[in-house]
Amino acid sequence: MSDRTVHRSWGRLPTKGSSRIVNLNWRHDELPSDSLGQGGLLCHGNGRSYGDSCLNDEGTLLLTRGLDRIIDFDPATGLLECESGLLLQELLELMLPQGWFPPVVPGTQLITIGGAVANDIHGKNHHLASSFGSHIRSLELVRSDGSRLQCSPSEHAELFRATIGGLGLTGFISSVRLQLKSVSGGDIDQEMIPFSNLAEFFTANEDSEKRFEHTVAWVDCAAPASSLGRGILICGNHAEGESTRKARGRSLISVPFTPPISLVNGPSLRLFNELYRQKQTMGSRRTRIHHQPFFFPLDSVRNWNRIYGPRGFYQYQMVIPPESSEAAIGEILHQIKLSGTGSFLAVLKRFGNQEAPGLLSFCRPGTTLALDFPNRGERTTALLDRLDQITLDAGGAVYCAKDARMSGPSFRTYYPQWQELENLRDPAFSSNFWRRVTESPS
Repeated sequence: MSDRTVHRSWGRLPTKGSSRIVNLNWRHDELPSDSLGQGGLLCHGNGRSYGDSCLNDEGTLLLTRGLDRIIDFDPATGLLECESGLLLQELLELMLPQGWFPPVVPGTQLITIGGAVANDIHGKNHHLASSFGSHIRSLELVRSDGSRLQCSPSEHAELFRATIGGLGLTGFISSVRLQLKSVSGGDIDQEMIPFSNLAEFFTANEDSEKRFEHTVAWVDCAAPASSLGRGILICGNHAEGESTRKARGRSLISVPFTPPISLVNGPSLRLFNELYRQKQTMGSRRTRIHHQPFFFPLDSVRNWNRIYGPRGFYQYQMVIPPESSEAAIGEILHQIKLSGTGSFLAVLKRFGNQEAPGLLSFCRPGTTLALDFPNRGERTTALLDRLDQITLDAGGAVYCAKDARMSGPSFRTYYPQWQELENLRDPAFSSNFWRRVTESPS
């Protein structure tokens, strides 16, 4: 059963066109053969991508959330095989009581395993664990010609590498074999370290990476010019012993409707940042907390993306090579300050030196900064263009999974291996993002 509907990504930016919807509920079903029109096919998990990599206007979206089964699990080794529509949240609910945890988690648990593969997600522990794709032992890939391929580092290795971080373009990922991490409970021993500028961040982070598996920093984008680059480094290790903290439930509060204007503006940004900074610096710097607020702080607010109003928001994340990190990120924060458009959340962390597992994997040695901006039209896109130029000049890259507006030439500079993915792409699969960055002549 299928129909046509307009889908929006998590950034809720205005979109045109609609997609035919096909629900996938059994991984052995054949892909629809009557959907190879203008847009072709694209799998769609829980819709948590911020940009247009999860959209396929005038084509077909294959909804995978019905594929949420555990196929096999070895409680002695932590090797899990599951369908691609399983949420990280559901995986945690099933596996954590048995002493197992995903090896890498992003800032939300409300993504599917297939989405985690397609975007090669990263977490706060990249310096030790690399990205999600490094822990995939194999996956089943269904191609539009009807073939079902078991892909791994030793079997169909080119397709395996193209599928990790391949934005869902190599076919339908029906199942994944993933190595989990052994933990004794669900708590985190957390330490918070304030820093006054970027130089202090890099010094503190280098020391913290020797002591903690997970490190991430919040940066105050609303700080006065004299304090630009100040923030708080948040570090943590999985605590020993059973969990002593209660989970907060699937969500505590909800944003029930979309306000007529964005609630994220200059005064609210300054107030939020100051209250957040004071709260984190006035309390105990060392504490034991439940893993949910440590890894997934925004998941407690259902539909939080509505606060940006009807025009939505742009998420922007870049990575800058080590030799240019401090200068380029300092210039990025300076440009944001000059624009008068602060970021509600600014997340700073360092990537390790591990080789990326996917052709188009975002992670590479350097420092990454994730930002979000209310969509104020040309004013916002002009700022993002300036941030693009800083990133390009520094030899960095922008994260495809969060992008909604990078140019084709910029994409092809960030990801010179894109042509290899195009050669391995299933010819029936496409997306708004891929058409935008590969077909644009400008």
